[in-house]
Amino acid sequence: MRVQVLMPQWGMGMRDGTIAKWLKQEGDPVTHGEAIVEVEAEKVTATVDAPVSGTLARRAAVEGDVVEVQGLIAEIDEA
Repeated sequence: MRVQVLMPQWGMGMRDGTIAKWLKQEGDPVTHGEAIVEVEAEKVTATVDAPVSGTLARRAAVEGDVVEVQGLIAEIDEA
């Protein structure tokens, strides 16, 4: 089953975030709760964690992309 990883909303005023750095490549194994990407939002850098364990199937955004809250960041094939 493929699970979508969406841009979280960390603050009430947050509308989007910028993909700062990918910590995992497509095809890499990931575990639930593991950081997969760094996101800059409202002058703060935070990580987005894998919601499930599996394989990072697709990165839907590249470094430097601005993604709206609840926008697709990546997809994970669940183990």
